[in-house]
Amino acid sequence: MIGSLLLASGFAGFVYGIAPGPAVLALFGISANQGRGAGAAFVTGHLVGDAVWSSLALVAIIGAQTVGSTVFDVLGLLCGIYLFWLGWNAIRATASGAQAGAPTARRPLLRGLIFGVTNPKGYPVAVATFTALLAGYASGLNWSILPALVVAACAGSFAAYAILVAVTGTGTVRRLYRKHETLIVRASGLMFIGFALHAFYQSVPGLFSRRA
Repeated sequence: MIGSLLLASGFAGFVYGIAPGPAVLALFGISANQGRGAGAAFVTGHLVGDAVWSSLALVAIIGAQTVGSTVFDVLGLLCGIYLFWLGWNAIRATASGAQAGAPTARRPLLRGLIFGVTNPKGYPVAVATFTALLAGYASGLNWSILPALVVAACAGSFAAYAILVAVTGTGTVRRLYRKHETLIVRASGLMFIGFALHAFYQSVPGLFSRRA
């Protein structure tokens, strides 16, 4: 039972890491402009954020009855606002602005750390992913197993990022990104706004219902 639960948590972390979102798109840009080394440093820092969001998601799932959901709704709302801001700036990018705003970083490890902790898709997507994949193990979820679940989830995310770094660092992908950079940036902006609207949809009703 415990082994299956840890495998499920690891797979949830893998799905969470490899699913298209702000971090994956940022990784594409950094790897295209700076190579695999910078991409690897970025995702290494980003794993800290994954640990934070995975922990919060698991806390919400395990202790929903005692912790309450207000704090998580607030987090979702803040993430949505940040994501909408990112998306709005991206869809307004021009041919010259896209190059100027390309996601390069002198310190990709630090950038990944900050991006991971403030990742706007973090909480809503993590909760949805872990809830879907751990629902069948509800009876085995308790506070004592939380640290092991977080470690398993981070291992899954690490495996996902290893695959992404390998793919985004190839010459073909780098050339494709540079050729269509403006279009990709604008399309990414639309995706970010979509994530923002989803975050608002998940968090705002809960906040207003508690105030009523």
